[in-house]
Amino acid sequence: MSVIRKILHLDLDAFFCAVEEQRNASLCGKPFAVGGRPESRGVVASCSYPARAFGIHSAMPMSQAVRLCPQLVIVPANHRAYGRCSQEVMARLRALTPLVEQLSIDEAFLDVTALGKPAAAVARELQAQIRAELNLPSSLGVATNKLVAKIANNVGKAAAHKGDYPNAITLVPPGQEAAFLAPLPCEELWGVGPKTAERLRSLGLMTIGDIARWPEQDLSARFGKHGVDLALHAQGKDTRPVETMRESKSISQETTFDRDIRDGDELRRVIRGQAESVAAELRRKRLTASTVKLKLRWSDFTTFTRQTTFAQPTADAEQITAAALRLLGQSWGGELIRLVGVGVSGLGKGAQQLSLWEAPAERAEREKEERLYRALQFLRQRFGDDAIKRGPSE
Repeated sequence: MSVIRKILHLDLDAFFCAVEEQRNASLCGKPFAVGGRPESRGVVASCSYPARAFGIHSAMPMSQAVRLCPQLVIVPANHRAYGRCSQEVMARLRALTPLVEQLSIDEAFLDVTALGKPAAAVARELQAQIRAELNLPSSLGVATNKLVAKIANNVGKAAAHKGDYPNAITLVPPGQEAAFLAPLPCEELWGVGPKTAERLRSLGLMTIGDIARWPEQDLSARFGKHGVDLALHAQGKDTRPVETMRESKSISQETTFDRDIRDGDELRRVIRGQAESVAAELRRKRLTASTVKLKLRWSDFTTFTRQTTFAQPTADAEQITAAALRLLGQSWGGELIRLVGVGVSGLGKGAQQLSLWEAPAERAEREKEERLYRALQFLRQRFGDDAIKRGPSE
């Protein structure tokens, strides 16, 4: 009989704001946002829960946030402080178990199977420890795999009392994974973005339960390998282990600016180019990547990284670009930037495996993309990185 795993997903609630409240207790209970000033085209990197009650959210232009809440307090980001606090949290996670997969500065998976204690009890103790020792709020999802633990945490936080830190713990007991997921909208499932959700809705599949009831063979025929994963994930099945990150197995591109910049359009242009170069290198080596990382270095030489993991490994430039830009929106509040970098890790041989599931039309499209990437690389190597760019897709 296989061992039932005990997986925790930990998320530090409104992490930047929680750290700022430690540094300035007068902010507690007030609507405030961490980020750049409106007059310098700043954006919201994070906002307090009272601010969220006004409809403010991360990546929103600060000028819009101030219009929604004129009394909003704007706090400049202190990434050095956030980095120190994150290290303190991660050190406590690794003291509990060596199986810690850090997803970002404020998020991680833990495998606590070997501890021999009920997973919910471990979650409560860990949450209490982080609150008592570091004065940081956190929420946890508890399940038998990473997929369900993360979704459980998202659901628990959304259901918590509005206007304050959720401090939620959401448990999905073994054997209840599919039942827990069934009523949730299909967009909650990893790997279901707007385009996939639209295709699913066109088939009448509105919830995760709808996907679970759909024949796997049909999903595979319509979505390729991704359809197989959709079928398994909709049933609450996920065999991926909790993995510590190995930075040596990665591909990255970095740019150091001649002068520090805070021009969002320029920053996004550079990130798009870096993401396309990284994707081209993946294609050249016939690899896929499961994790995208954004690296930012501020004008004071503080370095900040944030990463996200795909539900399905990819070498697609648009997916990598979109992920990197989302990370920028979650991390940057309009501060001066000295260096920016995009990298991928969790590399694996992808093209050969994917071809087993591809329909002829999908294979032809992939091969067309590979020819395009090779052409882009040739032109950039000969005429420079700015010689040619991809246009927006329709």
